[in-house]
Amino acid sequence: MIVYLETLGCSRNQVDSEIMLGKLAAAGHGITDDPANAQAIIVNTCGFISTASDEAVETILEMAEFKKTGACKRLIATGCLAQRYKDDPELVKSLPEVDAFLGTAACEQIVDAVEERNTDALTLFPDPNRRGFQDLSEERELMSEGFAYLKISEGCNRHCTYCIIPSLRGKQRSRPVADICTEAGDLVAKGVKEIILTAENTTDYGQDLEPEAGKPVGFDTVLTELAGTLGKIDETAWIRFLYTHPKTLDEKTIRAVRDNANICAYYDVPIQHAASSTLKRMGRPYTREDLTALFSLIRDIDPEACLRTTIIVGFPGETEGEFQDLLDFIHEVRFDHLGVFTYSDSEDLKSHGFADHVPPEVAEKRHDIIMAAQAKISEELNERHVGRTYPVLVEENPEEGVYIGRTPFQAPDVDGMTFIYSDGLDIGTLVQVRITDAFEYDIAGEKA
Repeated sequence: MIVYLETLGCSRNQVDSEIMLGKLAAAGHGITDDPANAQAIIVNTCGFISTASDEAVETILEMAEFKKTGACKRLIATGCLAQRYKDDPELVKSLPEVDAFLGTAACEQIVDAVEERNTDALTLFPDPNRRGFQDLSEERELMSEGFAYLKISEGCNRHCTYCIIPSLRGKQRSRPVADICTEAGDLVAKGVKEIILTAENTTDYGQDLEPEAGKPVGFDTVLTELAGTLGKIDETAWIRFLYTHPKTLDEKTIRAVRDNANICAYYDVPIQHAASSTLKRMGRPYTREDLTALFSLIRDIDPEACLRTTIIVGFPGETEGEFQDLLDFIHEVRFDHLGVFTYSDSEDLKSHGFADHVPPEVAEKRHDIIMAAQAKISEELNERHVGRTYPVLVEENPEEGVYIGRTPFQAPDVDGMTFIYSDGLDIGTLVQVRITDAFEYDIAGEKA
């Protein structure tokens, strides 16, 4: 059977999609990048916020049209949307076009679902807490070229009041360090130039593991051992990590990054807010003073480090004063990259019951104010790259003489890009680029 898979949402979802595609390929099914040619279509959904749920439903309905106009005979919805509404009878009723719903822990059942065997029910929702890690004997079908995400843990033990993730993906389960190093080594040996570590909170890694022979198992251990493993295979390959938590991003990790040349000095630290009172309502266990100390520590240890964050505006009870605290903090820290979400409400969130919900139009105005401030900061910070030379991972060739890639301080999908003016570059390789121009979010240069 020919299968098409559409992935929505985060990097963890992309890993799940690649695992499912790998299982399908191993079972003899063909993979296509054109849904019109697919006999089975899978939509791996996101359901983290309302806009993501809306996008998931819209995508499912778009894919359902190929049952009329294409070759599609079977439509399957997997992932977080299905998991979030698994107990809602309206899920099945409202999407009769879908032939099967699989939850976040049902990757193992994807072949059965596509082949319509051993599926007595329309819905399959194994307990996320029982989900194991990827079988290293099975290859993933990578959906990216040059880089690959690598999941180091599943689930989350935190209880942020705006978040549904623990109920969708279960409690935190950290993957053994040896498994992480083995898979990363295999990927780099096959030509992958960037390994991107991902989890719900990467720096929470190891909290659920017993120390090995008296040695603590923490995120700094993963980084150090992974850097050593990859350095023996390809010393030019990068290691990047996303989704750190301000409470567990510690000095040992920062020093491990500084001391290993193949680890990108790129800190993705979603702070969510900077007003201590708002952070307390969010269930975030730190204060503005803690954040100031953390970012000062990073810059003291590694002045060249790149800082990225995401924040939420319009959280219930957010006053003008709290919003101003956040805006002041952004001007104070001057993040290299920053993403802004407006608060997304839902009845299954603890924050839904909080008082003083912010009107949507006020939240949108605050979103726009933050983005305007960050655009100016970003352009000013990008100017400092002009005249300097950086390694760039080449990813696209949109037109003759122009390539698009990323430096160590640019992560895929969420940050700006580097335009390279050159000919004859190979996709998925690293080249040295001298930066000649800086823009709001992107930079550009020539092959050195």
